[in-house]
Amino acid sequence: MSFITVDNVRFSYGEEAGEPEVLKGISLSVERGEFLALLGHNGSGKSTMAKLFNAMLLPLSGTVTVDGMDTREDDKKFEIRRKVGLVQQNPDNQLVASIVEEDVAFGPENLGLPPKVIRERVDRALKAVEMYDYRTHAPYKLSGGQKQRVAIAGIIAMEPDCIVLDEPTAMLDPRGRQEVMDTIHKLNEEDGITIILITHYMDEAVQAGRVIVMDSGEVLTEGTPEQVFSQVELLKKHRLDVPQATELNFRLRGAGCPMPKCALSIEDCVAAIEPLLKKKKEAL
Repeated sequence: MSFITVDNVRFSYGEEAGEPEVLKGISLSVERGEFLALLGHNGSGKSTMAKLFNAMLLPLSGTVTVDGMDTREDDKKFEIRRKVGLVQQNPDNQLVASIVEEDVAFGPENLGLPPKVIRERVDRALKAVEMYDYRTHAPYKLSGGQKQRVAIAGIIAMEPDCIVLDEPTAMLDPRGRQEVMDTIHKLNEEDGITIILITHYMDEAVQAGRVIVMDSGEVLTEGTPEQVFSQVELLKKHRLDVPQATELNFRLRGAGCPMPKCALSIEDCVAAIEPLLKKKKEAL
């Protein structure tokens, strides 16, 4: 059984009849331990899905189950939110204390854990995101990437099975983005935490094991990064970008060059173009 299952879910932010639906009978699943990227332009329903995953929002119809628990059951909400942590786009919205380690301890304290256990969890979480040396610093003095890593540490200290990250790098510079992505990979690959990354950066999406593309509250397509981004014309038709390397590969194929069906990285393009240039040079 999948860790998270979304079955024919509909959702609207308005209570009155006739309010437009944000999600229109969407169904998807998330396997335990996988790294899933969720894509879509603004208004596609990505952030709504993020809040449905940990019962911050409840479906209008259909069901969302987490590890077999229905999110609509009131007595299960605490356990669901312990299993699925949510990291928001702006880390300032999640930092509540004046000292880094106190902020990370906030969640475990609310769980009523003993001080010794809280101390162990805080230290372990800060080390996991490589922010242990900053444990006594004030969050407001940190860079954007460091703040986001502290926010992630606060979720890790709750010991969730899954972390949902809603555009966590949108407000960061390239260095901060790389810091956060390195942390995400480490949590997934070394600690086995299920990762759901909502992003509009295609170069982040290609790092996932599976990609789901949403459009107008529905699933447009899904599959491995290669399967999804090989559908360049479909994605462009729905006003979605593709990785720059994929775009270059697509244009070269259109110009008659014998390029692979899909290239996700600069290295892929170089590997395909280099023998073509060598062959042309030898023909001169």
